[in-house]
Amino acid sequence: MRELKTTSDTRRGGKQACGFSMIEMCVVIAISLVIAGIAIIQAQPALMQIHANNAKDEVQGALRQARETAISDRRDVQVEFLVNPPANPPGSYVRLTRLGGLCCANTVILLMPISNSVIFTTFAGEPDSPDGFGNGGAIFFGGLAGGPPAGMMYQSDGSFVGVGTGLPINGTVFLGVPGQPTTARAITVLGATGRVRSYHISGTTTWFD
Repeated sequence: MRELKTTSDTRRGGKQACGFSMIEMCVVIAISLVIAGIAIIQAQPALMQIHANNAKDEVQGALRQARETAISDRRDVQVEFLVNPPANPPGSYVRLTRLGGLCCANTVILLMPISNSVIFTTFAGEPDSPDGFGNGGAIFFGGLAGGPPAGMMYQSDGSFVGVGTGLPINGTVFLGVPGQPTTARAITVLGATGRVRSYHISGTTTWFD
């Protein structure tokens, strides 16, 4: 009987030695949470760069859509860069409107919000884009912050001009995550051809395409 009892106690003791106490489990969980928190913090800069690149691609894509629509439909397409438009969530937007002229009504073909908290903005000390169209504002076309008062549009020949004048205008749209200068992005438009180019900043002083 003594021998059997001793064997039983030994087995119970062995089972206890193979497990974890509640304190040990809490320590492991706490360490895991700390490591996960550090990883998330370290990933934030890379995530913001991804968001900025996505926004740049969205705006560039919208401008190319406007040009292609103007050419294919033989209609002028107005381009607007909006901030907090009525009846929409706050943010920066691109709106494209196909102008009907004398025969038809104007038609909005795109109202696109810029995603992931990226907005139209410039940062202190941010240089002009390599195309040199000016950086006097986040939206800068024809030498004017915000662009010509009457608006801007693509014509059926693919050129980018002022509404009402038909004169080609060059300009730049600047983007970024607020408070994060390394997320600066720029999209330029060459008025004579409507060509669209994009740039990202390295550090806070040098642009690359």
